[in-house]
Amino acid sequence: MIPHLCSAALALVLLVPAAAAPGRARPGETLKAKREALGEVRRQLEEARARASAAREREVSLLAELEQVDRTLAKKREELRRLDERIRRLEAELERLEGRRGRVAENTVAQQAALAARLRVLDRLRSAPMPPAGLAEEEQVARVRALQDLSRVARLDVRRLAEFGETAERLQERREAASRARRELVDLRRSVLAERAAMNEQAERRRALLLTVREDRATHERMAAELEEAARRLESLVRELGRRAQARVAAARPSDPGTPRPPAVGLGTLRGRLPWPTEGRIVAGFGRQVHPRFGTETVRHGVDIEAEEGAIIRAVHSGAVLYRGWLRGYGNLIILDHGQGYYTLYAHASEVVVEEGERVKVGQGIARVGETGSVDGPRLYFEVRYQGRAEDPQVWLRRRP
Repeated sequence: MIPHLCSAALALVLLVPAAAAPGRARPGETLKAKREALGEVRRQLEEARARASAAREREVSLLAELEQVDRTLAKKREELRRLDERIRRLEAELERLEGRRGRVAENTVAQQAALAARLRVLDRLRSAPMPPAGLAEEEQVARVRALQDLSRVARLDVRRLAEFGETAERLQERREAASRARRELVDLRRSVLAERAAMNEQAERRRALLLTVREDRATHERMAAELEEAARRLESLVRELGRRAQARVAAARPSDPGTPRPPAVGLGTLRGRLPWPTEGRIVAGFGRQVHPRFGTETVRHGVDIEAEEGAIIRAVHSGAVLYRGWLRGYGNLIILDHGQGYYTLYAHASEVVVEEGERVKVGQGIARVGETGSVDGPRLYFEVRYQGRAEDPQVWLRRRP
């Protein structure tokens, strides 16, 4: 925007003498015309600066809004995960209650059958004629005892049936309460999903607007400066974490900037053979990058791998989670310490599934692909470092067929 306006204004200044020549304007008139042209140049320049300043302010505002939306979306994803877990627990509880209700129903039927059989025997004993008077007294005593025993057992059967009925009622009440809780959670989950969808639409609109704003060269220059600043912050973080890690390891070697390439120890033995951290293709390379239209230059210490949203991000080598957190310009960031001074970095994740200090194995899932801190859609930002120095990841990753 500014170079274009300046060129137009400069052309206006250069045209003033040519226009004045045919009429042989007096020197005062020529000077006045030049001053007027200069005033026009200054006015256009001020307008251009004002527009560039407004564009920069709008970009900063959009970036802040996008970062806030990214953070809120991360919270919504965590809320949905917790809701899904609660729904799974309620469904398991409903299944257990249903099983218990089934067993109580079976026991009730069996107890009813047993009680009916005992009552029939009691009826037969009670309706049977009395034995002749000449029978032994023992038979009469045995008959009375049998009646008493059967009556006692029948009363126990009735008591058990009542207990089964009470248990069935309690189980039904618990089942209804669990069903109500599940319906409430499902409704809440539907509401959270709607909120997340609305926020995703809001984020997409802001990203589209941000891309429009960034068509200005001045805005692109500011963006380059912000990327440089983000890279410096990351460099500072890596150096600090590296110093902490080396302080904990007695055999740590000091950094040697003059070393042409890292030593072939640990992860270093896998140069050119590391597995890819996710499925996708590299869309932004390592090193100095020049914008094809505006000529702005940035230095990149890693690569962008374009991938599907939610795709698994895997550790390229075994190690420990040195850092997990949010870093401006990178979103959700994970740094793995592989020992012997080697580190790998993974950024823009939608969610992280490992904790600081956790040991991970090669190929283990540590996060999922997202667009936190990115305005270019879902991707993974990936770095390989030795003692804080960035290495070209494409040199380390195995070639694909």
